[in-house]
Amino acid sequence: MRIIAGNRKGTRLKMVPGQHVRPTADRVKESLFSVIGPFFDGGYALDLFAGTGSLGLEALSRGMERAFFVDQSRTSCETVRANAALAKLSDQVEIMRRDARAALKTLNERGIRFDIIFLDPPYHKQLLIPALTEIAELGLVAEEGVVVAEHPSQISMPEKVGRLTSFRSLSYGDVAMTLYTTEEKEGENI
Repeated sequence: MRIIAGNRKGTRLKMVPGQHVRPTADRVKESLFSVIGPFFDGGYALDLFAGTGSLGLEALSRGMERAFFVDQSRTSCETVRANAALAKLSDQVEIMRRDARAALKTLNERGIRFDIIFLDPPYHKQLLIPALTEIAELGLVAEEGVVVAEHPSQISMPEKVGRLTSFRSLSYGDVAMTLYTTEEKEGENI
């Protein structure tokens, strides 16, 4: 697993030791970023259920200004911290070891809005729709923002979740990603 593009291209990232974390495969990351924008000009990213932090670090490498990583696991948070150091991105990273819903509320209280949010919760815990709902209700997506929801390909995601509307689905074997944006952007050609 590595950062595949941007100013930290080629940096090898550590895996979460001794846990069942499903990092997003490099080929899936490459395809995803070609759809959502290969490079960014600033903005904030949120990597919720961060695991190794590879998606948020990829976004930073491609030009995001700052990334927030949330995970309940101490080991995952330590792995994100180590990976940020390996990529020399530590000064652009904030790591929160908290429950996702509590972290979302805290980020909302701080007035932070995200240009991109990555959601890749453990599949078996049924956390994806509640997290999407919370993000929509709190209005955490910036006006031009995108939410990337990773899920098993056999699961059908809702077209709308609150103010969020899906605009594209990507499938890679057993893994799929449904992309959401705010209603204000609905109907625009993305």
